[in-house]
Amino acid sequence: MRKALRMVLLAIGLASSIDAATGRAGALVEFPNLFDRTPTRLLGYLARPDAGLSGLLANHANRAEPYPAVVVLHGCSGISSHSAHIADKLGSWGYVALAVDSLGPRGIVGQCSGGLFEDQATDAYAALRYLSQLDFVDPARVAVLGQSMGGAAALYAVDRTLVAQYFNERFRAAIAYYPGHGCGFPAALMTAPTLVLIGEEDDWTPAEPCREMVAHSRPGGASITLTVYPGAYHAFDVAELNPGIRFLSHWLEYSEPAAKDAEQKLRAFLEATLGAKSPDRPADSD
Repeated sequence: MRKALRMVLLAIGLASSIDAATGRAGALVEFPNLFDRTPTRLLGYLARPDAGLSGLLANHANRAEPYPAVVVLHGCSGISSHSAHIADKLGSWGYVALAVDSLGPRGIVGQCSGGLFEDQATDAYAALRYLSQLDFVDPARVAVLGQSMGGAAALYAVDRTLVAQYFNERFRAAIAYYPGHGCGFPAALMTAPTLVLIGEEDDWTPAEPCREMVAHSRPGGASITLTVYPGAYHAFDVAELNPGIRFLSHWLEYSEPAAKDAEQKLRAFLEATLGAKSPDRPADSD
């Protein structure tokens, strides 16, 4: 576990320490996994609205209600500084965010040759269970967000015909950025409102199966909202991919217009489903 912890620190740029010099405001946490073939403990990066730069949990006694939360699932290359960046941004918006490392604790370096969707979706429920035990988190207002492989896992986690059927707990919402297997989930039956964001030019996780998933989703399931960005490729929200690169025969490239619009849609979707308002976006007055 110490080796896995070290790998997480290196992956998210915290190898020296979590302090003011790193710019990170989160803390590393450890929690049990569920139903794994190899029992282990999972690691994650936890960001929250009222944490100081030390990452230590600040006094929240003056807050009347607990925070909503978001579980963040990484892509096939594993947890990264981008995972921590997403968690930190969610924290600044008023959410507790837990970026889960699904590869390091299992001794896996990368999983781009094949998905880990079911295990990662189960990890999302382990994270949900962990968050539900924290007194500053509202267990009824937790969403799951994933990118690429993690995006597919997020869909698995809220599809009643897939991993969701094995758990009594429920996510309030799901967000999938360019989900792995390109939304290859026929006749989806979602347990929570779902937002899918993908590029039209994505040659790794194509957009067309996402359109088909929306068109053939089962009656009685929660809504699925799909946005397809013209001219955008895989990983369009990763600013470091500017200029783009070819990786495993696929093109990855940042698109500022798509990334900004996706962020706006994400923020509005979370506010609609979880209800948080960050300090710079106060609730409307009567």
